[in-house]
Formats: sequence, structure tokens, C-alpha cells
Amino acid sequence: MAKKLGKVKKPSVGEFRKGRKLFFVPLIFTPVKPEPDFLKLIKKYWEQAQEQVANMEEKLAQVRKVYHEFISSGGEKGAKAIEALNAGSNQVVKSMLERGAELQPIEDGGLLAEFMDWSKCLAVGLSSQKVFSQVYQSYIEVQNKRNDQIAKRIDETLKKDEIGLLLMREGHKVQFPSDIQVFYVAPPSLDEIRRWLREKEAQSQG
Repeated sequence: MAKKLGKVKKPSVGEFRKGRKLFFVPLIFTPVKPEPDFLKLIKKYWEQAQEQVANMEEKLAQVRKVYHEFISSGGEKGAKAIEALNAGSNQVVKSMLERGAELQPIEDGGLLAEFMDWSKCLAVGLSSQKVFSQVYQSYIEVQNKRNDQIAKRIDETLKKDEIGLLLMREGHKVQFPSDIQVFYVAPPSLDEIRRWLREKEAQSQG
């Protein structure tokens, strides 16, 4: 006689909310002298990002920890650093902090300074292939150390069943802890920004 199968139980909302989660928002910087149409796109992007994060909070739970690339301080000092760094992401972070979230530093100050210095060296354009190879190797090494530091810091500070918000550039190679679910926040205007940048690049090459 065939064994009767038991009824499959649908997971409750409470069960779905269990576990550590991370909302990843791509970090888009505002140029020093942005063109008006690009500035409008960036403004729309951050408004949409904030709206999407709010909708996700309603379905899951409130963001408790905020992490921002290039920020090596927490609390008020870190908030001021974000304000000076990027106006768009500042509005998102400010909204989270006003509702009780904590700003946690994810960067090691020394590693970040070294990373920025090697980045500047690569940006100036080096004539010697030997020098370029040495600089690039040093850049990769400190970038890997930096990625490990970011993953470690998130793992140490994001507690059981908490939700964190990470604002970081796309293309990073941070390996998040396996028990953290990462939700990618992609506002519709992100594609518009990418298209705008591609068109500008094509015009400059033409």
C-alpha cells in the first residue's frame, strides 16, 4: 500500500523573515560639475532606491545596520563623512538613521588610504610597463585585503535575524558570509544612468 504523503506546510511570514539579510544598493556618485540631465537622473535614482528599500522593509523588517563604502567611522562622524562624500546616498542614510538604524564603519582607515593612493597612481597614467605592473599588483593586493575587511566587519556587526543596508559600487568582489541573504536593489533609473554614460563615452570616442 502506497504511503500517504503529508501536506506540505507553507512557510509563514515570520519564518521568511528569519536569518541575516543585506540590501545592496549600487553606489552612484555625483560628479563635481554634473550636466543638468545627468544630475536629474541621479536624483531620480536615489529617490527610487529609497522607495524600494522602504517597500522591502515593509515586507521583511526594518533596516538595523547601515554600511557605506569609503567610510571608516561610525555614528555622527561617519554620517558627516557621507554627507561630504555623496549627496544622494546621504539622503538614504539620513533617513535610516532617523528611524533608529546604526551606521557601522566597514573600512579600515589604513587599508582605505593605501587603496586610494594606489588608485591615484594608476589614474595618472604610467609610462613604464614595469612600474605599472608593480603598482597594479600592489593595488590588487590591498583591494583583496580591503574586501576581506569589509566582509569581516559586516559579519561581526550584523546580528541574528537583522537586516543591513550596504551602499557600495557595483563590480566589487566582496565575499559575504554564506548565511547572509543579499538582496540587490536596482531602481529603474539605474539602466537610464548606464545608458547615459555609454552614450557619453561613445560621443567622446567619436
